[in-house]
Amino acid sequence: LLTFGALPWTEDPAELAGIDVAVVGAPTDDLTSDRPGARFGPRAIRAASCPWGPHLEAKVDASKVLRMVDFGDAPVIPSDPVSTHAAIERVVGEVVAAGAVPIVLGGDHSIAEPDIRACAAAHGPVGLIHFDTHTDTGREVYGVEVSHGTPMFRLVEAGAVDASRYVQVGLRGYWPGKAEFDWQAERGITSFFMHDVQEVGIAEVVRRAIDVVRDGPVFLSVDIDVLDPAFAPGTGTPEPGGMTTADLLWACRTIAWSVSLVGAEVVEVCPSKIGSLDITALAAERVVREIMTGIALRRA
Repeated sequence: LLTFGALPWTEDPAELAGIDVAVVGAPTDDLTSDRPGARFGPRAIRAASCPWGPHLEAKVDASKVLRMVDFGDAPVIPSDPVSTHAAIERVVGEVVAAGAVPIVLGGDHSIAEPDIRACAAAHGPVGLIHFDTHTDTGREVYGVEVSHGTPMFRLVEAGAVDASRYVQVGLRGYWPGKAEFDWQAERGITSFFMHDVQEVGIAEVVRRAIDVVRDGPVFLSVDIDVLDPAFAPGTGTPEPGGMTTADLLWACRTIAWSVSLVGAEVVEVCPSKIGSLDITALAAERVVREIMTGIALRRA
């Protein structure tokens, strides 16, 4: 049975008692507006896993510090995004209710809505650190109000995300436009563009992001297209000029170590090769592993 890092598998909520971290798959891409294929992301990320061992820099083996399981995939229904999102929210909610941190493998970025709703239902409005090429704060995309380009708008408007504790990192390219950034400015959302990362460095950007989210529950959302296509070509909306894998991995570990993380996701992986031959899936797998390492450091 293919599980993340060969972790024990269960789909029984009763077996989540005492678990620290649970991996959940959300294999859906019905709401993508460009290249499809992210429904195959969860399997590809799991297939790119490597054996556990001590992190060479952090000096901790997350598998020895944390009790972790693979909670399987949410029972999505192809071509029925409403039922699919309800299923994802239910499964993520089961993890949260057990006191564990869900790490969700997407799937397109529309899954942020059920993922974060489930966390906010238990913890109240969450702070959000969001790595992405795009803001995903559209009121609509091509006239569609529920898509992978609209979840953050919907979550802020619904009160699930505290806009004053919402930080975007890695923005670049040609979307969204003035209306979306005006809406963000009105709500106090913080944005770091790629030129900010380049000018002050990832360490300073992460320090500022952590300062914005402050104390309280935080969700970490990583769209793999925040990486330059040289490092992550397998994604639905690639944009040149992005982050390096090294910077993203360090950032995810540092954030997970530094904040009260209540959930995380990595999304928009569109695999084309098998196992670790797929460098996009491999990068996403390491994002998850670095998040786990950060949680382990915080709890060790």
